[in-house]
Amino acid sequence: MPVIHACTHCGQKNRIPGKYLASTGRCGACKSPLPPIAEPIAADEALAADMAGKAVVLKVDTEKYPQLAARFNVRGIPNFVVFSGGRVVMQQPGVVNHAQMEQWLKSAAPVSV
Repeated sequence: MPVIHACTHCGQKNRIPGKYLASTGRCGACKSPLPPIAEPIAADEALAADMAGKAVVLKVDTEKYPQLAARFNVRGIPNFVVFSGGRVVMQQPGVVNHAQMEQWLKSAAPVSV
């Protein structure tokens, strides 16, 4: 499921495929760099599946998708879940600061040899 991302330089709306949301791209019109998406994205189960293996923050409406909340045993909001390779590697309810979230994402990233 693509996301529309407006270029900060020229305002052109660019369609970004889900698998490239964590990457830096180029505007289709002016060729200026398009930075990775920097804010949570509203998501459904299909988009979440497309993001497997990428470091993208997703915001899921658990009232709209209660089956997803049940699947991951979400009992409180907010609830942070880190996936690696499509599997849960860490989950914690409650407010978490940016540094802690960044540490979790780095620790879940696959090690390249």
